[in-house]
Amino acid sequence: MPLLKIAKLGNPVLRQVAKPVDLNELADPESELQAFIDDMIETMYHEGGVGLAAPQVNQSIQIVVLEYSENKRYPGETSIPLTVLVNPVLSDYSKETKDGWESCLSLVDFRGLVPRSTTITLNAYDRHGGKIQKTVSGFEAVVLQHEIDHLQGFVFLDRMKDFTKLSYQEEFDKFWVKKEDNSFLE
Repeated sequence: MPLLKIAKLGNPVLRQVAKPVDLNELADPESELQAFIDDMIETMYHEGGVGLAAPQVNQSIQIVVLEYSENKRYPGETSIPLTVLVNPVLSDYSKETKDGWESCLSLVDFRGLVPRSTTITLNAYDRHGGKIQKTVSGFEAVVLQHEIDHLQGFVFLDRMKDFTKLSYQEEFDKFWVKKEDNSFLE
């Protein structure tokens, strides 16, 4: 499986609203679309990401992949099983928000403090066209909001309220993380 090239901030594909996927294209397990999903997963693993949206690999279509298990950038978070989402839509955003430090494969080496709803509802399809509907909270809700923002032409910078909380990763590690317990300063 080939690794896909990550689109970096400044690439117009990151600012487009991605096109919905024709669900009929998911039916053939040998299709180019299924191979593309496999390539997205492999690229996410290779880059050490928690999630990846198709626009981040230069395809303006509504596909997101995510998985989390023991990632050094987000220590102590709850695991998320490998998930493929096609044409995802979020709704029922909680009014309660929580600030959290986010990074992005398209903005390599940056971290920013971003407010996100603590609970959301997800409606989507899996890679075989099966319906997914669930309410999620915590870290999974944050990851979903971050990745699905990419399908709408947004990056985490667009959600930040205070740009004094934008940092290069090296400075984040030096000045924002308490070394003794690996938690974030606020």
